[in-house]
Amino acid sequence: MEPPKKSGPPRRGKPGGPTRPGGAGKRPPRGQRPPAKPSASSNPHPARAAASGGKDEPQRIAKLLARAGVASRREIERMIAEGRIARDGVAIDTPATLLTSLHGVTVDGVAVAAPAPARLFLFHKPTGCLTTERDPAGRPTIYDRLPMGLPRLMPIGRLDMNTEGLLLLTTDGGFKRQMELPATGVPRTYRARAFGEVSQQQLEDLFDGLEVDGIRYDRIEANLERRTGRNQWIEMTLTEGKNREVRRVLEHLGLKVNRLIRTAYGPFTLGEMPVGVVDEVRQHDLIQFRNSLKAAKA
Repeated sequence: MEPPKKSGPPRRGKPGGPTRPGGAGKRPPRGQRPPAKPSASSNPHPARAAASGGKDEPQRIAKLLARAGVASRREIERMIAEGRIARDGVAIDTPATLLTSLHGVTVDGVAVAAPAPARLFLFHKPTGCLTTERDPAGRPTIYDRLPMGLPRLMPIGRLDMNTEGLLLLTTDGGFKRQMELPATGVPRTYRARAFGEVSQQQLEDLFDGLEVDGIRYDRIEANLERRTGRNQWIEMTLTEGKNREVRRVLEHLGLKVNRLIRTAYGPFTLGEMPVGVVDEVRQHDLIQFRNSLKAAKA
């Protein structure tokens, strides 16, 4: 596979037909388009964490390690339970351990290094692989599809095994968590090909949210793009990351999804990126995006 490339300005356009960039905004006028476990050689997992001085306020070790990109908090908790994380040679026994720095902390016997700036990558995930680091059943994962030589990367959110398209990967556990929080409200746009009949009015009604099998889904912007026989191409933009949300909502409308593509996540778009390719977001663009998240929260 080709090595990751630096991405320029956010990509425009989507595969498989003309669409508009997604985003949560005003309601559009009716009718308008508003594997096995990865090996160390193929996907190295270096222990990289914040080893700042001792002037900071104490924080939980799990939070420090996740923020530095060692692993997700859940994975770090498992690593601690397995005795893989130590400080000054003594195994850490709880993820609630408070530290002002990670000086002297080791992961699998490897000393923690100074932190590197957060990095963000865009990956065109193919179908047929799981968004996880390892699968007990031995099914392929995204780490089997990533090029060699990348840093330790964590997926932001998940795409189902049979969902394709844009998957964001980061080295920063804190950024990952921030992006996944429902309160952050970063829009995700999908294109779904579904079998069955649906009207534009039914799709517009999703703007008010709905409840399916006891689960409440917030506002969804949905537009009917085109029909191909009995199949409909539908674009949907949502700001939550609930499990199988697009599929469940469309099934509630009597549709059967037979292809699902994520085309955008926030300002980052899939464009014409080939399947399996990884692009790195420029630091300038990443910093601007993170600043916009802070401004929106303020």
